[in-house]
Amino acid sequence: MDPRDPWARIPAGAGTLMRRLFWRIFAIVWLTMAASLALLFVINSLFGVLPLPEELRDQRTGLALDTAAVLLAKNGVGITQQYLTAVATTPSPVHLSLAVIGDSMACATKVTGQFERRILYGGQCYQVIAVTTEIDFLARTLPKLVPWTSAMLAAAVTAYWLAQYLTRPVEQLRGGLRALAQGHFDVRIGGDTNLKRDEIQALAHDFDVTAARLQDFQDIQRRLFHDVSHELRSPLSRLQAAVGLLKQNPSRLQAMAERLEREIARMDDLVGEVLTLARLTASDKQPMERQTVDLVDLLQEIVDDCAFEGASRNIHVTYEGAKSFVTSVNGELIYRAIENVVRNAVKYAPPDSRVVICAERAGQNFVITVLDEGPGIAKDILAAIFQPFRRGNDVPEGTPGFGLGLAITKHAFASHSGHVEAELPAKGGLLMRMTLPV
Repeated sequence: MDPRDPWARIPAGAGTLMRRLFWRIFAIVWLTMAASLALLFVINSLFGVLPLPEELRDQRTGLALDTAAVLLAKNGVGITQQYLTAVATTPSPVHLSLAVIGDSMACATKVTGQFERRILYGGQCYQVIAVTTEIDFLARTLPKLVPWTSAMLAAAVTAYWLAQYLTRPVEQLRGGLRALAQGHFDVRIGGDTNLKRDEIQALAHDFDVTAARLQDFQDIQRRLFHDVSHELRSPLSRLQAAVGLLKQNPSRLQAMAERLEREIARMDDLVGEVLTLARLTASDKQPMERQTVDLVDLLQEIVDDCAFEGASRNIHVTYEGAKSFVTSVNGELIYRAIENVVRNAVKYAPPDSRVVICAERAGQNFVITVLDEGPGIAKDILAAIFQPFRRGNDVPEGTPGFGLGLAITKHAFASHSGHVEAELPAKGGLLMRMTLPV
C-alpha cells in the first residue's frame, strides 16, 4: 500500500458502499409504499361503505341457498333441481348441490358451514351446499391479488428509479473526490445534467468551486517555485561569476565587495518578501498583533520619504484628506502595504508629474487612494497584478523589484478585513484604492 495515496487506506470493499446505499434506499422506499398500501386497505376494510365484489357473491350464494331450501320444503325435489340448474346457467352462476344425507336425525344436527342448508322432506334429510369451482376460486382470488401485485410492482419500479436518481449523483461526486485526491484539480461535475437538481446541484457547484480553488493554489504554488528560482538564479549567477573572478585575481576583492553585498542584499530582500507573503497566506496563521496607530501619521511619513526619492525626477508626491484617523491595526504590516503602493506609483511615474495620496472616511470604511500619472497597465491584467511575481507587460528589464509588493499589500489589507483594487482613470495613469473597515 502506498502511504502517499489517501485512497490506499480505504478498504477493498469500499466500492460496494454505493450498492449498499442503493439497496438500502430501495428497501426503505419499497417498504414505505407497501406499508402505505396496507394501511389504505385496512382503513377501507374498517370504514368502507360499499360492499366488495366478494361480499356480493357471498350474499348471492346465500340467497340462492335459502331459495332452494324453501322450494324443496314446499315443492319437492323436482322443482328444486330445476332451480339449481337455472341458477347455475345465469351470467353470474351459483353452483349448488342437492343430496340426501340421512333420516330426520341428520337434520337435527347443527349446520356448521355458511354455505350449507339442511331440509327435512318426506322423512329424509336433504343437504343443499354451494360448490366452489376452479373458476369461482379464481374469481375470488384474482381481484385480491391483481391490485396488490400491481401496486407492489409499481412500488418496486418507483423505488428502483428513486434509488437510482439519488445515488447516481452521489457516485459522480465520489468519483470527483477520488480525482481530487489523485491530484486532478481540473475535474468539474457541476455541468453534468444528471446533477441539476436542487441541493445536489448546489453541492456540485460547491465541489467545482473547491476544485477551482485547489487548482488556483496549485498553479500559484508552481508559479511561486518557478519565479523564486528564477529571481534567485540571477544574483546567484552573478555571485558565482564574482567568485570566479576573485579566484583568478584575489587582488580585486575590495572592488568586488560592493557588488557581492548588493547581490546578497537582493537575495535577502527576496527571501524576506517571500516569507512575509507566506505568513499572510498561511491557512494556520496566528492571531495578528495589533497596535493603536494614527494611519494619517503613517501616510505622512510615507509621503515624505517618497517625495524625497521622487525629487530627483521632479515628481511631486502630495497628500490630501483626513487630518487624523486612529485605529487598531498591525502598524508595521499596514505601513509596508501602503508604502509598496506609493513607491510603485513613484517608480513608474514619468518625470515632472504628480502622485496624489488621498485618505478619507467613507461610511463604515477608511479609504486610501494613490493616483499617479504614469503609463498605467493593460486592462486585461488589471486584476492579475496582485498575484505574486506578476508585473506589467511594459516593465523594462532590470527594473528593481520582484513583483511581490502588491501581493503583500492585498493580503495585508485582507488580514484586516479590508481590500485593495486597481482602476484605470479616464485621464490615464493608475488609481489604487485601499479600504479598511472602521
